Amino acid sequence: MSDKENQSKKVEQLEQFKVNDKDKYMTTNQGLKVSEDEFSLKAGERGPTLMEDFHFREKMTHFDHERIPERAVHARGSAAHGVFELYESIEEYTKAGFLTDTSRQTPVFVRFSTVAGSKGSPDTARDVRGFATKFYTDEGNFDLVGNNMPIFFIQDAIKFPDLIHAVKPEPNSGIPQAASAHDTFWDFVANNQESAHMSIWAMSDRALPRSYRMMEGFGVHTFRLVNEKGEAHFVKFHWKPVLGTHSIVWDEAQKLGGKNTDFHREDLYTAIEQGDYPEYELGVQIIKEEDEFSFDFDILDPTKVWPEEEVPVQIIGKMTLNQNVDNFFAETEQVAFHPGHVVPGIDFSNDPLLQGRLFSYTDTQLTRLGGPNFHEIPINRPKCPFHNNQRDGMHRMTINKGSVAYHNNSLADNTPAPASEEEGGYVHYQEKVEGKKIRARSESFKDHFSQATLFWNSMADHEKEHIINAYSFELGKVVSESVQQQVVNMLAHINLHLAQSVAENIGVSKPTEGGSSVTKCSPALSQTTTKYTLQSRAVAVIVDDGFQGQEVHDILVDLKNKGVNPHIISDKLGVKEGKDGVKVEVDATFLTAESVLFDAIYVASGEQSNKKFKQDATYFVQEAFSHFKPIAATHDGKQLLSNAGVSNAKGVVTEDDKQAFVTQFAEAIKSHRFFDRELV
Repeated sequence: MSDKENQSKKVEQLEQFKVNDKDKYMTTNQGLKVSEDEFSLKAGERGPTLMEDFHFREKMTHFDHERIPERAVHARGSAAHGVFELYESIEEYTKAGFLTDTSRQTPVFVRFSTVAGSKGSPDTARDVRGFATKFYTDEGNFDLVGNNMPIFFIQDAIKFPDLIHAVKPEPNSGIPQAASAHDTFWDFVANNQESAHMSIWAMSDRALPRSYRMMEGFGVHTFRLVNEKGEAHFVKFHWKPVLGTHSIVWDEAQKLGGKNTDFHREDLYTAIEQGDYPEYELGVQIIKEEDEFSFDFDILDPTKVWPEEEVPVQIIGKMTLNQNVDNFFAETEQVAFHPGHVVPGIDFSNDPLLQGRLFSYTDTQLTRLGGPNFHEIPINRPKCPFHNNQRDGMHRMTINKGSVAYHNNSLADNTPAPASEEEGGYVHYQEKVEGKKIRARSESFKDHFSQATLFWNSMADHEKEHIINAYSFELGKVVSESVQQQVVNMLAHINLHLAQSVAENIGVSKPTEGGSSVTKCSPALSQTTTKYTLQSRAVAVIVDDGFQGQEVHDILVDLKNKGVNPHIISDKLGVKEGKDGVKVEVDATFLTAESVLFDAIYVASGEQSNKKFKQDATYFVQEAFSHFKPIAATHDGKQLLSNAGVSNAKGVVTEDDKQAFVTQFAEAIKSHRFFDRELV
């Protein structure tokens, strides 16, 4: 769907709302029809406002309380509705109905988010991304509350407040917003070296996703699956995007933060509106209980991955997001996730970070959503019936009938009554637990560097270069030379080349000793092993009057048929006419559309245009080239590429034959980026 078609659809929706509301009168919240909504009640036309103006007081009081506290973390989010469908039953491992019955379609609601920034921060900040899914199952809600990275900074939840205090804007200045590039964060990392593994993930391309549609999701923690026989297996959950896992580059991310603060939010919304529904396959990694201690890492440690080459991911189903929210506040802002929302067949492990989250999530909703009845907000309500003896509290919606609100009872025949396990009642896995009360952690949690080295070893050359540059940028923003040196010394435990490269870039002493004996790698950790597709990729098509009309028209039709979304870019809005009379309507101008908003560039004309057009088009192309994007040109557009100095490079297509051009350009778009340019 083109930009113009999107705009037309929005206009139609607005018109529809007008039709729906034309016979409705304005009322107070008590249903009283309002005769005037522009002037408050006064004692005379120029007199003081009267306290008896109940309409003014109601309207203003509601406005004064419209904003609720933003989330302490994950404040900036985007969300959508969808459905989950199971490919194959895993009843061998769990009795959860939505994971065993392939005939079910389970409604879902997914919220994506950044972690560190406020609600007003940019989408493209270097950050972890939240990936939280609420499954509205027949047995109750199951919340898979994860991130786009499979591990976390800390091992025990008691340190979570410290981590967030460190990464948030520094309290004396309130700076910087949505950024980890400052002293307190890196001081925390240097002095809490369990964060070493997560820090290298955060400095990788994973922290700069191309879109929410193109990033993985992970449950992070180790959970348990329990089957009908009461047998348990350890499990980690994965979301694999059907479009593959792709990223933007740092310069692009910074520019997008200014050009379009809502880049990821708009991408998700627009994709769903035009029918490019985001899809993610659900995978599980499963370990037998008897194999808990069979690995060179502790499987309960949330700072560790289970390498996919050692514990394969079994794909079992697919989630499709097919409906945008109707009201951002009521749904995206008020949705309340909790890792403790489970269903029969899913249980917890002793991961100490998970154990702490089981308390924290309920506690935070009490403040954000005004009391214990947040489960009655429509977006949070289970779609299956629920009954209990809980009563009252702020914002209670249910009108309970009868005099009995306790158990056991005889006045209501002892209802509602607990369900047996056979009747679907939740029964915790009977794990044997014994030990002395102690504040400590297992020795098996004390290896902080081997998997960070595994991650480094698994990266392609350009990914390693991005990590070096990211550490250099972040530590270059740190004022304390002591903190800079501490972090560099820590990096030496991961990889000596990494540490020395960063040290040279920021001007501190290079470590001479260090490195790691870990030589293995996990190809699954590199984004170069992901899927590549051109579906829903956005292509900027630069045109001016006098372009090769029919040929360009045919090329765009062919690209659309392959799933590409072309957008016509020129110097002015309106219509551009080709040499043969074929016309195209301009979607955006150089002033309103920058190269960073697109995945690829096609220059259909421009060399014969005026000086200003050529200047704007040349900058557009050169910027895209510097971000390693596919670029193509036909006819006089080829000369513009040549003059811009971007010809004869990988990912630049200038084929004259129309069909060959489409084929080659489509393959280039599918490749996403050409990082070899960076390493020349």
